[in-house]
Amino acid sequence: MTISMVLLAVVLAAVIYLATAYNGFITLRNRVKEAWSDIEVQMKRRYDLIPNLVETVKGYASHERETLEKVVEARNMAMSGPKDMESVAKNENILSGTLKSLFALSESYPDLKANQNFLQLQSELRDTEDKIQAARRFYNSNVLSLNTKVEHFPSNIIAGIFHFNKEKFFELEEEAARQPVQVKF
Repeated sequence: MTISMVLLAVVLAAVIYLATAYNGFITLRNRVKEAWSDIEVQMKRRYDLIPNLVETVKGYASHERETLEKVVEARNMAMSGPKDMESVAKNENILSGTLKSLFALSESYPDLKANQNFLQLQSELRDTEDKIQAARRFYNSNVLSLNTKVEHFPSNIIAGIFHFNKEKFFELEEEAARQPVQVKF
């Protein structure tokens, strides 16, 4: 009778561990999804600001058509491109670079630098860039937690059984793109 109770206790402990570990993976996977959603919300906010910014600049620097077109093209590519991690990071790098060239234009146009609409859009974009950076850190923190649990023993066995896989970090390729777009003058 005692051996069967010990055996029952071991089986019960194993079942409880399995359920707890499985639920832990579900929680971590959902946190990663939520964190990615936060990044998408902030990127959408930035995408929505860009047309207003381009229109404001266009009024002062209409002959800078090539720069403006590159910004719009990069925005459209980022909005409609593939949504896998590598493609999103690549498109974000391109968009950040074109935004930097757009803000560099304002140095040549003092009236643009003083325009209240432009200044407000700069401020909103700076705030959005800060929020995107924070959302990336939050996402990467959740990915780290999930990946660590997927690799640790014995939870790696449960991860393998239930097909929980490591996620990719949101990494930017260029060192310049790792910094938020500078919009100060």
